[in-house]
Amino acid sequence: MLRFALQRLILLPVLLFLFSIIVFALIQAPPGDFLDSYLASLASSGSSVDEEQIQALRQQFGLDQPVHIQYLRWVENILRGDLGLSLEYQRSNNELIDERLGLTIVLALFAFAFTWVVAVPAGILCAMHPHSFIDYFFSVLNYIGVAIPNFLLALILMWIAYSSFGISVTGLFSPEFVDAPWSLARVGNLLSHIWLPMIVIGIAGTARLTRVMRANLLDELNKPYVVTARAKGLSEWRLVLKYPVRLALNPLVSTIGWYLPQLFSGSLIVATVMSLPNIGPLLLRALQSQDMYLAGSILLIYCALTIVGTLISDLLLAVLDPRIRTGGARA
Repeated sequence: MLRFALQRLILLPVLLFLFSIIVFALIQAPPGDFLDSYLASLASSGSSVDEEQIQALRQQFGLDQPVHIQYLRWVENILRGDLGLSLEYQRSNNELIDERLGLTIVLALFAFAFTWVVAVPAGILCAMHPHSFIDYFFSVLNYIGVAIPNFLLALILMWIAYSSFGISVTGLFSPEFVDAPWSLARVGNLLSHIWLPMIVIGIAGTARLTRVMRANLLDELNKPYVVTARAKGLSEWRLVLKYPVRLALNPLVSTIGWYLPQLFSGSLIVATVMSLPNIGPLLLRALQSQDMYLAGSILLIYCALTIVGTLISDLLLAVLDPRIRTGGARA
């Protein structure tokens, strides 16, 4: 198990280096740069900047350097723990991300817990009672959850809450708690608001994982080892939970790698529609204004989350299924 984990840990810095190149290439791909967008914004408002000021700004932002020099300076700063300066906000990217990171993690954990707490038991129930009312009921809900876009579901629920109950469910806090210091009252206010974004962000993943759990568990229940264990007199629920469920969980565990960064982004459109103070809207604004260092830092964080999520998936799969662990040891 230790060798299995070390083999994957060794790959982490290599993957992060490759991802940093890809991320920097992506943020440099659109024509122009932040200064071009800034000047176009000034021109649209009737303002202008002379050529000397433009050159001074380009030099100040480091945009006069070749692309490879900009990349090396960016990576050098990251290795020192400095994510650079936001060109639009003129503030440290560390500060901008730190302001939203805590709430982003809380929302992601709630959505992740909601997805697994609902999807796994629902998938087990559907597999244990195929073609029953329970199975059809969850199947309809799953199809609806996958078919309806998250942002549309958010708009519908927001409209129902406002038109029927006269309450606004946008954001994570009531107006009086937005800038208030942390206290038990603010935590309670957060919990009273977080349930809706948790459901909206987690509903599509819940629907998909429920179907995956059902399909894999049905496949396991028809295998000879289950028939043999049942013939030995094991109770049905004890049999199912002890053996087939562990193997049926493998595909779900393997999705953590791509699901983790998706939860942290909070779905860009959903976070924007619901005015959620997480990292998603910050990334969207950075991409729109071509704030390259802020956008690149957030995208690199998502890449790191994908790598860490994949590592967690590999380790959990090795714990759940000894065949993976043994195969990794032989490699």
